[in-house]
Amino acid sequence: MTSRSATSSRRTPSSQSRGNRRVAYKRADRVNALLQRELGMIISEELRDPRIAFATVTAVEITSDLRSAKVHVSVLGDEDQVKSTMVALNEARPYLRHEIGARTELRYVPDLTFVSDQTAERAARIATLLRQAREREEPS
Repeated sequence: MTSRSATSSRRTPSSQSRGNRRVAYKRADRVNALLQRELGMIISEELRDPRIAFATVTAVEITSDLRSAKVHVSVLGDEDQVKSTMVALNEARPYLRHEIGARTELRYVPDLTFVSDQTAERAARIATLLRQAREREEPS
C-alpha cells in the first residue's frame, strides 16, 4: 500500500510541461529586461554613428527559444532621422550582438531586429486632437 504523501508529491507529465512554460516565460521576461537595459546603454553611450538620433529602446520581445529578439526603438526627430537611425542600428547589429555576448552570460545571443516604436508620436497626436476638440466645444 502506498502512502498518500508519496503519491501527492508526484507531478503528472501535463503539470510538468505547464510548469516549464511558466519558467520559460519568466526567463523570457528576464532576458527581455536584460537586453533592453544593455542595448539602451550601448546605443546611447557607445555607438558613435552620427546617423543615430536620440534613440531609446522602449521594449524587447524575445522568442520562446531565445534565439531572436524584436527591439522596439523610439527615435526623437523627424521622419528622415527615424529612417537614418533605423538603418544605422541595423548596420550595427553585428557589433551590438558581440557586445551583448561579452556583457551577458546568455548561451545564445539572439538575432536582433530593430523596429521603430511610434507609440510616443501617436500619443502626442491623440492628445493634440483631444485638446483641439475640447477647445472647439468650449463657448468663446
